[in-house]
Amino acid sequence: MGKLKDLLGLGSPIVDVSSYGTDQFLDDHGLIKGSMTLVDLDTISNLRSTIGTYTETSGGSVANTILGFSLLGGNASYVGKISNDRMGQVFKADLESNSVLFHSGNYSLNSHTSMCLVIITPEGERTMATYLGASIELNEDDIDPKIISDHTTVYIEGYLFDAPASMSAIVKVCDIAKANGQSIALGLSDSFCVDRNRNAFEYFIDKYVDILFSNEREIISLYRAEDIDVAIRESTLHCETVVTTLGPNGSVISNAGDTYAVKPIMIDIDKVIDTNGAGDLYASGFLYGITHGYDFALCGRLGSASAGYVISQIGARPGIGFRDSVHNVLGNNKV
Repeated sequence: MGKLKDLLGLGSPIVDVSSYGTDQFLDDHGLIKGSMTLVDLDTISNLRSTIGTYTETSGGSVANTILGFSLLGGNASYVGKISNDRMGQVFKADLESNSVLFHSGNYSLNSHTSMCLVIITPEGERTMATYLGASIELNEDDIDPKIISDHTTVYIEGYLFDAPASMSAIVKVCDIAKANGQSIALGLSDSFCVDRNRNAFEYFIDKYVDILFSNEREIISLYRAEDIDVAIRESTLHCETVVTTLGPNGSVISNAGDTYAVKPIMIDIDKVIDTNGAGDLYASGFLYGITHGYDFALCGRLGSASAGYVISQIGARPGIGFRDSVHNVLGNNKV
């Protein structure tokens, strides 16, 4: 019997609390612009009380990717840990309303569902303070082998490497995937996450990863390289396919000695509104292409168009016109 679904995401379910802010706000609260800082429940609660108007949406890096993948027309599932609280139910309902099958394992009895405060500064940069909560309690008992083996590709969130208990879940998933001939993709998530987990990432990439997603800062940090060219060359010695996003300079795809430079693609606007989710949605497009037999150049264009769509709006989740907009950009190359 063939695989029933295209892509399984393994990640940290988080509810994003998004608000506009200033550099002064970041400085006042010790937040490093453009990065993600881990905080406890009291800290994020206090931060939330100091911001003005905000929106609540389900989030998390791989969850964003999986939802975008589904909206492009792919069949997708997601595995992550939540609590049986209001935010947990909002997260679950959001994914399922977008045709993503959500597997939460056992509800956390010890923590609240994870939250991420996203501060968007005027130029569109986002800075995050994250309470990991229930998401870091994911463990191997939450993993159902039948669910894992029912997909062609598994995509793993780098932030899970911050949680020792989650490593047992990651290894179990990857051992199942390798035994079944499934592809394994990894997103590095954040350069500070790479700094915290460099040795674990290096070992994991060598042993398991077929497709590595990173941005410029993350891959330079991973290999402690002097520049992006050196970092990409080093990465290709450890992973068959390496996808590196370069912000306004597009992206570079390296596969088995071949390199593809992909230009950025903006959709309908010439202004960046919010960069939150750009890398996540790039992965949506690229993984959709790979799982549907597209060549690497077209996978990169699909990723770039998906990222270009999401930075033209507020928030990391694309709207209802996402698939059609990406389709129009790609022309005859149907999504």
